[in-house]
Amino acid sequence: MVRAAPEPGPNMGRPEPRIDGRRKVTGEARYPSDAPIQNPAYAVLVTSAVAKGEIAGIELKEAKAVPGVLDIMTYRDAHDQVAPMKHFATGGYASTTIRPLDSARIWHDGQIVAVVTAETFEAAQDAAHRVKLRYRADPAPSWGFDAPGVDTVDAAAASQTHEDPAIGDPDAAAKNAAATVDAEYRTPTQHHNPIELFTTTCVWDGVRLTIHEPSQIVYGLKHGVAQQLGLDPGHVQVVSPFVGGAFGSKASVTPRTALAAIAARRVGRPVKLVTSRTQGFTTTTYRAETRHRVKLAAGEDGRLVALSHEGWEVTSRPDSYMVAGTDTTTRMYAAPNVASKVHLVHADRSTPGFMRAPAEVPYMFALESAMDELAVQLGMDPVELRRVNDTVAEPIRNVPYSSRSLMPCYDTAAAAFGWARRDPRPGSMRDGDWLLGWGCATACYPSMIAAASTRVRLLGDGRVQVATAAHDLGTGAYTVIGQAAAERLGLPLDRVEVSLGDTSLPPAPVAGGSNMTASVCTAVIKACDAIRKTLFRAKAGRDNDLSGYDLRDGRLIGPDGQAEELQAAFGRTGAGAIEEYAESVPHGLPSGAIDKLYRGATALAGGPRGEDFIRYAFGAEFVEVRIHARTREIRVPRMVGAFAAGRIMNPRTARSQLMGGMIWGIGSALHEKTEIDQRTARYVNTDIAEYLIPVNADIGEVEVILVPEEDNKVNPAGIKGIGELGNVGTAAAIANAVYHATGKRLRTLPIRIEDLLEA
Repeated sequence: MVRAAPEPGPNMGRPEPRIDGRRKVTGEARYPSDAPIQNPAYAVLVTSAVAKGEIAGIELKEAKAVPGVLDIMTYRDAHDQVAPMKHFATGGYASTTIRPLDSARIWHDGQIVAVVTAETFEAAQDAAHRVKLRYRADPAPSWGFDAPGVDTVDAAAASQTHEDPAIGDPDAAAKNAAATVDAEYRTPTQHHNPIELFTTTCVWDGVRLTIHEPSQIVYGLKHGVAQQLGLDPGHVQVVSPFVGGAFGSKASVTPRTALAAIAARRVGRPVKLVTSRTQGFTTTTYRAETRHRVKLAAGEDGRLVALSHEGWEVTSRPDSYMVAGTDTTTRMYAAPNVASKVHLVHADRSTPGFMRAPAEVPYMFALESAMDELAVQLGMDPVELRRVNDTVAEPIRNVPYSSRSLMPCYDTAAAAFGWARRDPRPGSMRDGDWLLGWGCATACYPSMIAAASTRVRLLGDGRVQVATAAHDLGTGAYTVIGQAAAERLGLPLDRVEVSLGDTSLPPAPVAGGSNMTASVCTAVIKACDAIRKTLFRAKAGRDNDLSGYDLRDGRLIGPDGQAEELQAAFGRTGAGAIEEYAESVPHGLPSGAIDKLYRGATALAGGPRGEDFIRYAFGAEFVEVRIHARTREIRVPRMVGAFAAGRIMNPRTARSQLMGGMIWGIGSALHEKTEIDQRTARYVNTDIAEYLIPVNADIGEVEVILVPEEDNKVNPAGIKGIGELGNVGTAAAIANAVYHATGKRLRTLPIRIEDLLEA
C-alpha cells in the first residue's frame, strides 16, 4: 500500500482506485455542459447592478442589433412564465422564492434581469453587455449585520422545525464557576466556487424536456422545474452523470433553469446557458455570514457546569433559510446546564444555502475556540479539557450516542502530531524568526441516512450492473457504490458497472448531509442480498436452509465448504439475468418516504434528534502554524487529523475527502471571505483571482488517520459519512494555534496579516 491508498484497518473496505478515474483524466467523462447537442443556441444572463430598487427603463435596440441574436427576455414579456415555488427549507425545491423575471423589483445584487439568446456564445455575450437598464435604486440597501433597516427575528418563530436546545439554568450555574468564557465570534460570507460553472442545457422534444445540468438532486430538479413550468413531471428528464464540484451549491433549483427552458421553447432550439464566475456569486447560494456569543463555565477540574450559544445569521428578505448549528454545539460535551438561541437577520441579499458542513463549520468554530479559551484560563491542556467533558449521551435529552470515538481520535492524532512536546505558554515556541503555534479542535458531523432505491442486475457472465439516480460530485460515489455490490456478490470491482445521475434511473436522495454513501449502499446491499438468495435457493432448494452459503471470489461457497464458479451456480437458475429492485427506508422515517423520494424530496433520519440514539462521526484535528515575527506572514506547515466514521467503504477515497476538507479548512481560517461594499450591498471580489483560496504553496504536510470504528446502530450499512467531517475543526484549530504562537486571541475569520500586526 502507498500513503494515498492506506492499508485498510478493521471495518474498512479495500482502497480501490476510482472506477471513473481514467474517464476523467482522459476527458471521456462528459459533464452536463459537454452533452453533444445538435444545433444549440446559447444564452447569457444579464444581472442587476443594484442591490435594492426597481428597473425604471429597458433599452434593447442596440442589443438586438448584434448579428446572431435570436431573443431577449425581460420581465416585460416573461413575468408570468415561471410559477411560484416553495423554498427547499419549507418543503419546496427552490434555492430562493424570488421568481425570475417576475417584476421590475430588485431584491438583491446580481439578480437576473434579462436573458439573451443567440446563435453563438460570443454574440449572446456581446448583446448582453449592450442591454441598457435604468434603475431607481434605494440609496441605502441593508447589507447585513449592523446595517439600518435589517429585520431580526427568532429562528424558532420563523421555522416549524427549529428548536433552541436548552436544559437547566446556565446563568445560575456559572455564578460560582472557577473559570468562565464570554466571547463573540464571527464568520464571513463565503462562496462555493466549484471549478465546474453553473450550467444548464435544455432540449425540447414536443412536450418533453431534457435538462443537462450539474445537480446534487436530479429528481428534485426534475419536479421543481416541472412545477415552475406547469409540466407533467413524467415529461421531464434530468441528466447529470458527473458533477465538477458543488459543495451544496447545486442542491436546489436555482432561477436559471426554468429561464433556459423557456428560452429554448421560444427559439425552438436547444439552448445552452453557462453563468459567468461572477454571476455564480449571486444567482446561486452561499455560506451565510454568522455571529456567535458563546458562554462557558467550568469547575477547577475543567468540567463544564454551563454552556450557552447564541447565533445570528444573515438571510434574504423573503426567505428564512437558517443553518442553526446549536443542534450540534449544545450536544457536544457533558454540560448539565445549556441554553441556546438562533436569530435570522433579513437583509437585502440573495438567499444563502447549504455549503459544505453548513451548520457545523461556523458554529463549531465558535464553540471550539471558546473551549480553547477555557483551557487557557484553567491552565489545562486543551485535549484533557475535552476528555473530562467527553460524554456517551447528549445532555439535552440524555439520549446516548450510537458510538462516540472522539477521544480515541484525539489520542491517535495527538501521538502522531507530537502534542506532548508542546510548551503551553503563548509565544514560547520559536524557530529562528518564526513563532510556532500548536492548536487543536474537535471535528464532528451528524450521521444521516435517507430513503433510497436502486436496481441491481447480475448477468450470466458474472458482470453486475448497478443503476440509481445518485450523484458523484467528484468524491468517489461511483466507486464506493460499486464496491458495495462487489463485496456483497463476491466479485472483483472491475466486474461492476455503475450508472448514476439520471432521472430515468431509480431515485436516490440529495448528495448532501454526508448521507449518500450510507443511504445508497444500504439499498444496494438489500438488492444484492435478494440476488444472493435466488442463487442460494437454486443450489439448496427453495425450502431448505440457506445459512452457510456465501459468495466469495467469484464462487458460490456451500455450507460444506465446497465451491463452484459463479457462472455454474447462475446457470442453475435458468435465467438470462437476475435483476432486483430494492427500496430502503431507514428507521425513523415514515412509510411514505419512498413516495416523497420519487417526487424529489429527501427526508433524513439520524443526527442529533434521534429518539433511540444520536448519531455523529467524530474527528480531532491538530495544526501547526508559523508566524513570522516581523512580517506576521502566516504559514500552516503541517496538519494531522484522525477521524472515526463507522464503516469506511474505501480508505483511498475517504482519505482524499478528509484531506480536501482539512485544506478547505485552511481556506476558511486564513483566506476565504466574500467582501461586500456596505454602501451598496454589492459583492466586490466576485472571481477566484480576488476571492482568496488556498493554492499548492499554502499547503504543507497533511496527514489523515482513519480510526477504526464499528457502529451497528447508526444504520444497516454501519456507514457514518465523511464528506463534510474533515473541514469542521480546522478553522478553530488554526485560530487556537495562532493564539498559542502570538498570545493574541482572534475571534473573527478569516485571520489575516493585518490582524496580527500588533500581536
